[in-house]
Amino acid sequence: MLHEMSIGGMLFSPFVVLLPMAFVLAAATRLMMHHLGWRRYIWKEAWFDVAAFVCYLAAIVYLFGD
Repeated sequence: MLHEMSIGGMLFSPFVVLLPMAFVLAAATRLMMHHLGWRRYIWKEAWFDVAAFVCYLAAIVYLFGD
């Protein structure tokens, strides 16, 4: 189970750390696919980006969760 983090006496959700991690991974995937020219094979690019973000977020929560 994920627990709140206390920073300066304020409680923060663990997603404050996990969401940017997933965003960075999804952005890196997007840039890599654009650089390699693989984006043209994706039918709906926006849906692919959202799906990659959700998959990365699920993997990070699974790995860093208790």
